[in-house]
Amino acid sequence: MDQPPAGPDADLADDSLGEAPGSDEPEWRRAGVDAALHGQRLDKVLVALAGEFSRSHLQGLIERGHVLVDGVAAQTASRRLQAGQVVEVQLVPTQESLAFRPEAMALAIVHEDDALIVLDKPAGLVVHPAAGNWSGTLLNGLLAHHRGASQLPRAGIVHRLDKDTSGLMVVAKTLTAMTALVRAIAAREVHRQYLAIVHGVLAAAQLRLEAPIGRDPQSRVRMAVLASGKPARTDVERLAVHESLSALRCTLHTGRTHQIRVHLAARGHPLVADALYGGAPALGMRRQALHARQLAFAHPVTGAALAFEAPLPADLASAWRSFTTVA
Repeated sequence: MDQPPAGPDADLADDSLGEAPGSDEPEWRRAGVDAALHGQRLDKVLVALAGEFSRSHLQGLIERGHVLVDGVAAQTASRRLQAGQVVEVQLVPTQESLAFRPEAMALAIVHEDDALIVLDKPAGLVVHPAAGNWSGTLLNGLLAHHRGASQLPRAGIVHRLDKDTSGLMVVAKTLTAMTALVRAIAAREVHRQYLAIVHGVLAAAQLRLEAPIGRDPQSRVRMAVLASGKPARTDVERLAVHESLSALRCTLHTGRTHQIRVHLAARGHPLVADALYGGAPALGMRRQALHARQLAFAHPVTGAALAFEAPLPADLASAWRSFTTVA
């Protein structure tokens, strides 16, 4: 389902865009080891020399050959230094700081005006930089697409879709629009409807799935239905059945991380090809069978009613055709 900005389960945005990246030419710092530092570990000396960086990042610089002792690349962070030695460190920026840079990319824009962009996100595109995906994200593309993005938290992103979920997203282009859209999402005034294919045949044609969702205590990459989680509601309509699979229409009333995926998996109906929640590939699908089909909301500036619909991408459209009686 769509994934709101981290923290990562809230409809309201609560993370910051981050600091602007530094110079493309990393700074070198140099210092002599005095008597007070004699016998200290190299990584501890680096903290004193470049305290604005985390110790783990400085240890990584040692491992990558960016730290010299008497002109020779250091090998280990635990090396004990001696008085009179000279330490040099090349302050290569952190991956996080390098992440917030413009990268030109093709965006499937469905609608754009002075206040917002509605786009059709392809499966495989990460929305926001994070560990393992520090470049090539939608945020990088937005920073390249319009100048104002660099002045907004998260480049105007007010909600997310998981990497392998396709479909519609709205992005703000001004702070006024961003504030209004975040409030509309929190007030459940933004209509979001998805199409999905799941394993198994739902017992009822219509279901209201209302169960709190939180971080899975057994796995940090998963979410789970937990009594201590945040309230979450998904309305599900069974559209058609093909063998042991069901085609569904899902309407969100909240926007928790992985909400549709978690709610359905908890009922024994994981999404097709959603390996994280136990869904096996089927009907040619190799990524989770979930698409944000419809998006509707009031324009954050004019108040005009806006409604958009995105066609199924090729892989899901092919799978969808297996359900000959689908609505």
